[in-house]
Amino acid sequence: MKEKYIINIGRELGSGGKSIGERLAQFYNIHVYDKKLIKLAAEESGLCQKFFEKADESNKGFIASLMGGMRIPFLGDGSMYDNYLSNDALFKIQSDVIRKLAEQESCIFIGRCADYILRDHPRCVNIFITADMEDRIKRICSLNPELSAEDAEIYLEKADKKRSSYYNYYSNKTWGAAATYHLCINSSVLGLDGTTEYIKEFINKKLNL
Repeated sequence: MKEKYIINIGRELGSGGKSIGERLAQFYNIHVYDKKLIKLAAEESGLCQKFFEKADESNKGFIASLMGGMRIPFLGDGSMYDNYLSNDALFKIQSDVIRKLAEQESCIFIGRCADYILRDHPRCVNIFITADMEDRIKRICSLNPELSAEDAEIYLEKADKKRSSYYNYYSNKTWGAAATYHLCINSSVLGLDGTTEYIKEFINKKLNL
């Protein structure tokens, strides 16, 4: 049996990082985990999925609650409970799910601080994907036609701050900084297809595939 490996992808919103991750997953015939991790963490813990959605790296309200906890109604057996869970506890549950998956299979993780969580994994490739703001705006507007270019730029800047705050808080490292990853690449230079091919070549050499 071949030794398992992990590909971790950090990305700016609108950089095409998720699409590139999905293409890589198809090429290597392995699973890619992004939002799916929220559902898995909920199933593993028996907690309501809304807990994890509220504390997710891309959620609008997560920064305000990073240093404390949050109160959300928990829907279990039909009754309403007032539960108090810290984001740190939710992060730990999600981290345990990531470690478990990494033990079971070769796969790709998109975001979720997976590169930090799996920092001791012997066969990891950590990649960060960025793009020119103009291309990011075009990509976001193509998915949300009602969004103006000006609003899209504001939205992207806020998203960057959210992801940066989430990552820096939990990893004590710097989101998007070259020293944090094995490879940082701007998808605007080669396009999504060219960037995917470049990353594949890097992965193959790094992991000796």
